[in-house]
Amino acid sequence: MTAHRTDMHTLQELVHLHRQGRSARDLARLLQMSRNTVRSYVTSLAAAGVLDGSPDDLPELATIKAALPSRSPPQETSTVIDWTAQTRALLAGGAGPQAIFDFLRTTDPNFKGSLPAVKRLCARLRKALGPQAVDVAIPVVTAPGEVAQVDFKYAGFLRDPDRNCPRKAWIFIMVLGHSRHMFAKVVFDQKADTWQQLHVEAFAFFGGVPRIIVPDNLKSAVVKVAFTTGEDPHLHRSYCEIARHYGFTIDPAPPRDPEKKGKVEAGAKYVGTSFLTTLPDGLDLPEANVRLTKWVLEVAGLRDHGTTRRQPLRVFEAEEKATLLPLPARPYLLTIWREFKVHRDTHVAFDGRFYSVPFRHIGETASVRATPSEVRVYVDDELVATHDRRGAGQYSTIDEHLPAERVAQRHRDAGFWVARARRMGPDVEALANEIIALGGPVNPIRQVMAIVGLLERHPSDRANNAARRARHFGIRKYREIAEMLRLGLDFHPLPAELPLGPLPPNPRFARELSTMLTDQGVFS
Repeated sequence: MTAHRTDMHTLQELVHLHRQGRSARDLARLLQMSRNTVRSYVTSLAAAGVLDGSPDDLPELATIKAALPSRSPPQETSTVIDWTAQTRALLAGGAGPQAIFDFLRTTDPNFKGSLPAVKRLCARLRKALGPQAVDVAIPVVTAPGEVAQVDFKYAGFLRDPDRNCPRKAWIFIMVLGHSRHMFAKVVFDQKADTWQQLHVEAFAFFGGVPRIIVPDNLKSAVVKVAFTTGEDPHLHRSYCEIARHYGFTIDPAPPRDPEKKGKVEAGAKYVGTSFLTTLPDGLDLPEANVRLTKWVLEVAGLRDHGTTRRQPLRVFEAEEKATLLPLPARPYLLTIWREFKVHRDTHVAFDGRFYSVPFRHIGETASVRATPSEVRVYVDDELVATHDRRGAGQYSTIDEHLPAERVAQRHRDAGFWVARARRMGPDVEALANEIIALGGPVNPIRQVMAIVGLLERHPSDRANNAARRARHFGIRKYREIAEMLRLGLDFHPLPAELPLGPLPPNPRFARELSTMLTDQGVFS
């Protein structure tokens, strides 16, 4: 018997035809039923006294339903009935039938049920529980200029003319809650600076600013989402900066709840079905954006919206545009906030360059605030460094950020160290030039740095005496010059040059001249 599958209106028509005196054959033909089914229904309804009466005074649907016998499914007992309590608890925790089935089969060796059995049990439990308050979708009527919802829609691959290759692309969509007018643009990334620039362009497109922006929980907007009612989301500091500049407030959508931003979700779906499906393959990004803007104004803006039954662009022009907040007189400077650890070299890395901070902050976490022209570094909310972002070179280093005794070590230019040697005196300068001129396979600049640094720690007269003595005896090593200064040999006069007469040819017992001169200069 299939009474539980038959529409009650069909059974009401069966009663109506039966009261007109139609035969079972006519009933089966007119109602598209088998004669056995008709006889089953007639028997049940006659037993309940429902068939008798006037054809114009039909019984209520509930009366007909009550007259039918209740039918149980062929299988009286579910194979997963013993796990009802556990299934109910898992359902309450947010698990679905598949997750519950996987959990039971992997954790309970006695579980032999199937996935369809778990699905049927979940359906019965949900039906018994009935609709809950959280299941109710509250329709929200948005005042003009009040709310805009924001999201990204994946757009597939488009050609990047700068790199001359295809790349993944997304469409940024901002939908005004009242008129449903939208701004849309295709981009290759969802980074914080791109996110801000898209807001700037959207506000310029609308000619004003909505009072509330409802973004999705992407990292460029929300650092940490709020999973409970009493928990506040942590917003990206860059997003807070643009919100303060334009005067809007941020109301992030709850996680995993797309219905809370249903207007932009519907708009994104419409972009996918109407615009993306007609986009030619191999298109580059600029041309795709030209087509998208034209589509927004001429197609999406002039369609009859499925909910409002009005054209979004016309409603925007007539009712919403004038209610938006005015654009600020001062243009917005894109501001990026990032956090980095201070490296051992006293620098933080940002956007391909390195910026110094005082060395006492090595190992700490610094917050970098960057505009197109400036980089500011904060530690524990205290400003510790300011740099020009447009400077040349990979490193932007302020000498005061380094230990005073090691500042000079970051310079590797020979001219710098010769100039420092010159400030101490001519002999020190000459010694530095001689070491550099010797060259060799090893770069001599480190040797010059060490010797100049050593001599700078002594009075200029001692430094020049030591340099003069080192040049006289051919000393070029740091250790020997340091030992000379330690022993005070720089206070001793240099030996006078010996007058040399003509030597006899091939003297038998004479020493070599070079050996004799070297012996005269040995330290005493």
